[in-house]
Amino acid sequence: MKASTRLQLSIMMFLEFFIWGGWFVTLGTFLGNNLNAEGGEIAQAFSTQSWGAIIAPFIIGLIADRYFNAEKILGILHLIGAGLMYLMSQTTEFGVFYPYVLGYMIAYMPTLALVNSVSFNQMKDPSKDFPLIRVWGTLGWIVAGLLISLAFKWDSEVGIKDGLLANTFLMVAIASAVLGVFSFTLPKTPPSEKGEKVSVSDILGLDALKLLKDRNFLVFFLSSVLICIPLAFYYANLSPFLTESSLENSTAWASMGQVSEIVFMLLLPFFFKKFGFKKTILVGMLAWTLRYILFAYGNTGDLFFMVATGIALHGICYDFFFVSGQIYTDSKAGEKVKSAAQGLITLATYGVGMLVGFYVAGKITDANILGEGHNWNAIWVFPAIFAAVVFVIFAIAFKNEKIEYTE
Repeated sequence: MKASTRLQLSIMMFLEFFIWGGWFVTLGTFLGNNLNAEGGEIAQAFSTQSWGAIIAPFIIGLIADRYFNAEKILGILHLIGAGLMYLMSQTTEFGVFYPYVLGYMIAYMPTLALVNSVSFNQMKDPSKDFPLIRVWGTLGWIVAGLLISLAFKWDSEVGIKDGLLANTFLMVAIASAVLGVFSFTLPKTPPSEKGEKVSVSDILGLDALKLLKDRNFLVFFLSSVLICIPLAFYYANLSPFLTESSLENSTAWASMGQVSEIVFMLLLPFFFKKFGFKKTILVGMLAWTLRYILFAYGNTGDLFFMVATGIALHGICYDFFFVSGQIYTDSKAGEKVKSAAQGLITLATYGVGMLVGFYVAGKITDANILGEGHNWNAIWVFPAIFAAVVFVIFAIAFKNEKIEYTE
């Protein structure tokens, strides 16, 4: 790969995740303070990610893979996103905000697959080259959090009171416009299946449903959907929890989860090879339970180390479960249905699982309102118990099998 192409792809990936991290982390705090939204409405806003994930395969399968170059669709979607982000920054009512955020997520979620398509199309050895490109995305997410907390102070107590979190949408609108224009300069990525017939079954990865006949894969599949319920609590409630607890630079602290994601991504191959798939997955599940217990009984004062440790566990929670799950799915699927199987897992987790998860998180959060705050102990205990139950089910029902880790 040319150095110039590597630089282009790195900038693309950096901006792609800078955009997501620049508003999604603080969304719950923004909605609660700027729009006076309650837990159910906040959950409704976060669930637009799931609707975007459900609709994304249709945009990719029906348009990107068959009619237009991926980099051009990427540019158009980000330019649309820039406009919607600007409108979101101007809203003062949740009823007006919701259609904008729903439209934005329907435009944004397909871009996650498109940046991968553009990247892979330029790589001779994706297993070697892609991690070096993808890591710039994680760095983009981290930089967004550092800017919000340390440079602009938008998430400070004064900043939140003054409504400055609305500026996150303006920042992202600018970044989205830049990436939209920049996308048209990216290497050409023509449609991969031009002229081929397509069915809804192909788009949704339903051909992979036959894998559910395998007992182990069925257990893994159901566990993946269920673990997304505790995951939704983290996305929806971390920022409100930290800001309500008066933690300074809360968004910067939250980005520590992405730092740990990089570290544990590097450790995953060693752990996977030494201990195998089942133990790796179980460690990931156990980390979810431990994280929420730390959140439930820690605080931002003398027990802040517990909260900080809970955030730092994000790398184990995400990498050891979801990345290991992608490897497992790839090994079980076989060449013919590899893409379909990954699509099915994504639809089931980020689509259905997270949709249910955000609904449950909203209900639990609303049930634990105390005056102008929340009973965070009760809120965090629920996903801790839920993750522990999923851990036990998987430990008992999944029979150990050898899975090769291919880098």
